Amino acid sequence: QVQLVESGGGLVQAGGSLRLSCAASTSIFSFNVMGWYRQAPGKQRELVAMLSTSGGTNYADSVKGRFTISRDNAQNTMYLQMNTLNAEDTAVYYCNARVSRAIGTDLYWGQGTQVTVSS
Repeated sequence: QVQLVESGGGLVQAGGSLRLSCAASTSIFSFNVMGWYRQAPGKQRELVAMLSTSGGTNYADSVKGRFTISRDNAQNTMYLQMNTLNAEDTAVYYCNARVSRAIGTDLYWGQGTQVTVSS
């Protein structure tokens, strides 16, 4: 069973930075796509950033230019560098990984890490 474990969340002042990590229990080469999602209180979970095995990236408009997604294949870990944080970035951040099969897609989620930005 694949496990994803997030870390790096916390409380930060507006304008500050945090780096989230997502450690996988297996080689991340096995994932077609990895990504970060977030869910704020009372809101739906939304995509923040995603990274394909080919290196392609996609970001939500609200984080473009501030957040950077990356991966360390040797460490089986994905990162999300978050700069210039603001109160609207406050949410629980979830790591996601997808494996495309001949029939269907396997989805894996981490337990989430809380990010709170104080204004």
